[in-house]
Amino acid sequence: MADITAAQVKALRETTGAGMMDCKKALQEADGDMTRAQQILREKGLAGVAKRAGRAANQGRIDAYVHFNNTVGVLIEVNCETDFVANTDEFSQLVKDLALHIASPAAPAYLAREDVPQSILDEEAHFAEVQAKQAGKPENVIPRILEGKIEAYYKDHVLLEQPFVKDDSKTVQQLLDETAAKVGEKVAVRRFVRYKLGDDGE
Repeated sequence: MADITAAQVKALRETTGAGMMDCKKALQEADGDMTRAQQILREKGLAGVAKRAGRAANQGRIDAYVHFNNTVGVLIEVNCETDFVANTDEFSQLVKDLALHIASPAAPAYLAREDVPQSILDEEAHFAEVQAKQAGKPENVIPRILEGKIEAYYKDHVLLEQPFVKDDSKTVQQLLDETAAKVGEKVAVRRFVRYKLGDDGE
């Protein structure tokens, strides 16, 4: 398999408007061939997803999920561009699946990485740095360790970064991108709240 560079991924993203991970996978599948990678993205319907990101999405659905033992509940709002898409079975199922994901042990605390307070990231980086130094790691590798720690935090706590609970081969963001590609509209989670019995912070 060819080594795929960040520059290749960036170039393909700029050409197609597809997501970064989707571009990387397409390039890997195409063994680095840019033209074939573009064809792969078009075949999968992923080209142009990112170009829809700036469009207004004022329609959608609000749904609720309560776990069978009544100890966890979720409210979620997912937006799209038209009420036609909002009323389809596929969109309705997406919203229900996302509510189920949030209610699951994945328990995301934030919607997007931009929502994580800097103070929490600083704290995570501090602990990782202390642990790395105590373990005798060389100074030159510590920045990579800190970067890995922060990325792991996002994956654990941020909804869009988490592996989807019903198919962990894709993230929640990739699931949204796939749906957007199918329906031809912007699809985005606007907000959610997760309640757990006895917890004050959710």
